[in-house]
Amino acid sequence: MKFELTKELLTRIEDAVDAQDTQFFQDEVCPLHSADIAEIIDEVNLEQAQFIYRQLDKERAAEVLVELEEDVRDEFLKSLSDDEIAFQVERMDSDDAADFIQDLPEDRKDEILSNLEDVEHSSDIASLLSYDEDTAGGLMAKEFICANINWTVGEALANLREQAQEINYVYTIYTVDDHNRLMGTLSLKTFLYSDNDTKIKDLYADDPISVNAATDDREVARIMEKYDLVAIPVVNHSNVLIGRITIDDVVDVIKEDAERERQLATGVSEKIESRDSIWVITRARLPWLLIGMMGGVFGALVIGRFEGQLDRFPELAFFIPLIAAMGGNIGVQSSSLIVQGLANNTLKFDSTLQKILKEVGVALVNGAVLSSLIFIYNFAFGENYSLCFTVSVALFAVIILAGILGSLVPLLLHRYKIDPALATGPFITTLNDILGLLLYFMIGYAFY
Repeated sequence: MKFELTKELLTRIEDAVDAQDTQFFQDEVCPLHSADIAEIIDEVNLEQAQFIYRQLDKERAAEVLVELEEDVRDEFLKSLSDDEIAFQVERMDSDDAADFIQDLPEDRKDEILSNLEDVEHSSDIASLLSYDEDTAGGLMAKEFICANINWTVGEALANLREQAQEINYVYTIYTVDDHNRLMGTLSLKTFLYSDNDTKIKDLYADDPISVNAATDDREVARIMEKYDLVAIPVVNHSNVLIGRITIDDVVDVIKEDAERERQLATGVSEKIESRDSIWVITRARLPWLLIGMMGGVFGALVIGRFEGQLDRFPELAFFIPLIAAMGGNIGVQSSSLIVQGLANNTLKFDSTLQKILKEVGVALVNGAVLSSLIFIYNFAFGENYSLCFTVSVALFAVIILAGILGSLVPLLLHRYKIDPALATGPFITTLNDILGLLLYFMIGYAFY
């Protein structure tokens, strides 16, 4: 049955915490899925979270801690001792354990790792912590199933049974040589239907899709999406198999990447959550609001520069909002498509000129249609033919300019290794507003 956290249930849980009603949690909360319990803990305060955590058995507690939102987990970890954290880390997969203690101070990391009873597990976690968290090495787990190509199926079966004790899900069997270099993959179906005396080297497929430990996590996500993989092996510079990445980790990468780009596009300069403090949220939003304000100031200066023209022909002021809005909208549309193409790698064979010319072509069609419509409107309901031509020609020119800027700016940002998602936010809108107004008044000056 699908769990849904309602306001009424959350109130009941908070009341049970206040009443120290342990039986309620044993009957109603502990049987829930770990992700559902984590959702509850995400919504309560630290003291209430600690009480709920103490009601869980050891295995479930470790699973819940992994599922917590990152900022909630970091705050929760501060309330746990090094021994308590080490106790939970012992029960986690290596990748989850590394993510779990990633943001702790170095001295606490060392203390926690030294408290682990399983020396190999501790070594695996320490190895993962050495990788950048935005790379394949930072995503991978050290637990995987592999078979030597020189083994028989019978020998492999005995070895795989031992390896599988530490793994919850087996997606595929990786085949390696005597130096642990990745040679290929072996499907479980082929393995199970083969005779015990058959050599692994006669069964495996020798075209494995793998990634290097230094590969960017977004590239890993793109490869797994392209080839419909649920797991992918990770190798070092010598092609030695060192880990695997599973689909659940890649989904987290895709989600975080989408959230980051959405926030950049709306003018938020750092990752924030709705539960963050007023200061944190303000700090993330204020820089782009300042850019928008400066854009407004420059726009006012442009209007002020043509104040005399507005005094003589006040009807020009009626269409200032239209020109500014259309320039901003066209610019955001163009930049969004370019950013999307850069993100999913569909523009790799197009030159910069081809990309810009395509957007110019689209802008020409849109500009012709929209400027014609506004010309018909002004001609039908107005008496000033100069205004008809001014607004129509200006709108057409602004749409072309916005299309060029909307495609050029993200391409330039991408070339200089700056996130092109910045171009879909207030930056491109403000730039188009200023240049659009300037173009409008210059064309108006020419016609009048």
